[in-house]
Amino acid sequence: MNKDQVEGKLQDIGGKIQEEAGKLVDSPEQQLKGLKNQVEGKTQEKLGDAREALDEATRKP
Repeated sequence: MNKDQVEGKLQDIGGKIQEEAGKLVDSPEQQLKGLKNQVEGKTQEKLGDAREALDEATRKP
């Protein structure tokens, strides 16, 4: 795992928590912020996946 994968996963999880907290306190704004963080986290995680695949492809003879 690389840095982008880890940070993306953490942001995704944080976004899920924030979304659920927004539901609990009936705050659509917090729910949307949580969803935004999830999307950003998943995007960063996919970037990390692509970087890792590229690194693996360039390491093989």
